[in-house]
Amino acid sequence: MQNGDHVRNDNGHSFSHPGLILPTQSVQNQIHELAKTLPPPRKQNTACDACRSRKVKCNRLPGEDKRQHCLSKNYPCTHFVQQATSEKKRSAAARRPRNISTSSRLALGTPISSRLFTVSSPIAEHNTPPWLKAAFGPWNSGRLQSYGGLNMQSTTPTLLHHLFAAPESDSTFMFKSRSPGYATWGDMASKLEDEAFRAEFALDLVEVYFQIVHTRLPLLNPLQFRARLNLQATQQRPVIAKQDEPLHPALIATVLAWGAKFSEHPLLVADRERNGGQSLLAKALINRTRELAESLKVHRIPNPHHVVISLLIEPLQCQDPRHDNGFHGFWLTSGIRNLLGLQINHKSVMGLIKDPEARGTMIFAWWMACLSDAFSSFYYRRKPMLDDDDYDIDFYTADQNTQETTDPTAPSPREQLEFLGYYRAAHALARISRTIARQLWRPSTDQDGIPLDSVLSYISDLSKWRDAHLSKVGVPPNLEANWDFVSAVSACASDAQYHVTWVALFFAMDEFGIRDDAFTPSNINQVETAKRRVMEEALQASLRIAALAGVLTSNGYLKLDPAVMHVSCINAGNLLARLGRPEVLQCIKALEQYSYAYEETKEHALDISREYEIALLKGPNNFQEMASAINPSSRAFHADTMSVDALTNGNGKHHGNTISYLLSPKPSPVTGC
Repeated sequence: MQNGDHVRNDNGHSFSHPGLILPTQSVQNQIHELAKTLPPPRKQNTACDACRSRKVKCNRLPGEDKRQHCLSKNYPCTHFVQQATSEKKRSAAARRPRNISTSSRLALGTPISSRLFTVSSPIAEHNTPPWLKAAFGPWNSGRLQSYGGLNMQSTTPTLLHHLFAAPESDSTFMFKSRSPGYATWGDMASKLEDEAFRAEFALDLVEVYFQIVHTRLPLLNPLQFRARLNLQATQQRPVIAKQDEPLHPALIATVLAWGAKFSEHPLLVADRERNGGQSLLAKALINRTRELAESLKVHRIPNPHHVVISLLIEPLQCQDPRHDNGFHGFWLTSGIRNLLGLQINHKSVMGLIKDPEARGTMIFAWWMACLSDAFSSFYYRRKPMLDDDDYDIDFYTADQNTQETTDPTAPSPREQLEFLGYYRAAHALARISRTIARQLWRPSTDQDGIPLDSVLSYISDLSKWRDAHLSKVGVPPNLEANWDFVSAVSACASDAQYHVTWVALFFAMDEFGIRDDAFTPSNINQVETAKRRVMEEALQASLRIAALAGVLTSNGYLKLDPAVMHVSCINAGNLLARLGRPEVLQCIKALEQYSYAYEETKEHALDISREYEIALLKGPNNFQEMASAINPSSRAFHADTMSVDALTNGNGKHHGNTISYLLSPKPSPVTGC
C-alpha cells in the first residue's frame, strides 16, 4: 500500500481513501459537545395564578408574604397556597412505592434523584444495590466474575492480549501464544504477539472509530477516552477522580471492534486479501466483544456505561435478522432496559443529574435508543419496546440569544438549533413509525389486513411530516461544492430515513392488504386510491434513495457507513427490482460496496439482482395485495426522469440540478442513468 494513498489525521494515524476528508480530532470533539447539548428539562414554573394570568414576572421580596407584583397591585397572592399544594403532592409521591423491580428497589422516602446518584450515607450504602453505587461513579470492580481471565480489574494491555489472541482459541477464550492459528488472519497477524505492536494497532483502531463511527454515534467523549485508554498500564491505577477511572473493558473492546470493521491498516488489508475481501480478525473481535460484554453483565445491570456499550454493540453486528448472529434487537432492548432501570425516562431524574457530561450523554443515549426502537420495529415487524407515554422528557428549543463561548470545542447556538431541529424531526418520524409498527404486529392485522382508516392516517401523517421537516433535514436543493463526509452522509441518511418509510409501508400493505369493513362503493374506491397513492410515493421514494445511494457509492462513503443507509438501499432496491427499473443498479452497487464492512449486504445485492432479471423477462412481478396499484407503464419511464431530479426535491418536481457533481469533482454514475 502506497503512503500516498493514505489520509493522515491530526494524530498521525492513516486511512487509505484518496480524496476523502475525514473529521479531525477537533471536529470529533465538537461533534461530542454538540451531541450532549440537548438541554435538560426546564425548571418548574412557580409563578402565582394572579401573575401568570397577567403575564408578569412573579418575584417575592425578602421578608414579605406576597410576591412583588401582587404587593404593588394589592392583589391576593396565591403563590404560597400553590407551593403548599405542590409540596404536599411531592411528599405523597415520595411516600408511594414505585413500581420497580425488586433488584432495584431502594429505601423509600428519599427523593428519587438522591437515591440514584448519591450513595454517600451509611444508610444509602446499606440499602442501595451495587449497580447504583457504580452509577456515574467509580466501578465496584470486584463484583463481576472474570471471563477467560478478564474482569473489571484487568489492565488495557491484558485486555489487548486476550482480544488479539490467535483465532483458534475463540471457543473457550483460553488464549495461547506462539499459535500457528495467526496465519488465518493473514501474513502480518503474527505481529500481534508483540505487546508494543498490539498497543500501536489498538491506537490506530481507536482513531478510525472516532473518524468514522463517532460522527454518526457520538456517545463517547474523544478526549476522555484517549486519556483513559492507558495502553501502557502494568497494573490497575488508583481512582482519584472521575477522569482517572479506567475504561470499561467491554467499551474498549467495542471501540476496537468498530475500528477493525472500517480500518485499512496493512494487517487488516492482508487479512481481507487472504479471506475473499472479508476480515476474519474483525469478525473475531465482534464475537469476543459480545461474549465479554455478556460475561460482565452489561445486558443485566443498569449502569450508564452499560447503556453506552449496549447501544454501540447493536449496530456493530450483522444486520440481517435471518442470521443467528444478525439483528434480533437484543442489545438495543438491553440498552433500553438499562435506561429504564436508571429511570432516565423521567424528567425529574434527568433534571437533577448535576454532571453536564453524564447528563448530556444519557439524554443523547435515550433519544438514540428511542429512535432506533421505533424505526427497527417498523422495518423488522416487531413490537416497539417503548410507547409514547413511557417518557416525559422532550426536546426544548435552545436559546438563540446565548452568548458565544470562548471554548473552541463548544457548538454555536446555531449548531445547537440545527441539531435540536434534526432530532425533533427524527422523533416526529419515529412516532409515526412506532404507530405503524404497533399496528403491523397485531395478530388481527395478519388475519384481516390493515384498517383503511389507519392507512389514510399514515398517508396524512407522512405528508405532514414532509411539509414540516424534509426541507430542513434532508438533502437541500442547492448544495455547497465542498460538502464533506459528515455533511453528505448525515443529510443523505436523514433524507432516506423519511423516504424508506413510504417503501416499507408499501411492502406492509402488499403483504397484509387493507381491511375495509364497510364494503361500500365509496370505500372500495378509497381503498384503491390509497393503494395508488402509496404506490406512487413508494416509487418516487425508491428513485430518490437510489440516486442518493449512487452519489454516496461514487464517493466511496458506503464503505464507511455504520449501519445507517443499508435498510433504505435494501427496501428501495427490492421495489425497483420487482418493477424492472434500471435505477436498481445503483442500489445493487451500493450494497456491494456496503459489504466491505457488512458482509450480509452482498447477499441482499444478489437477491435484488435476481429479482431484477426476472422482472426484465416477465414484467413487474412478485406483488400480492398491491398488484392492482402497479401501473404497467411504471417501468417505461426514462431513468433520467427521476434518478437525478429526485435528489433535488422530495415531491418529484424537476429542477435539473445534480447532487453528484456538487458532492464530488469526479463524474458520478448517477448522471448517466
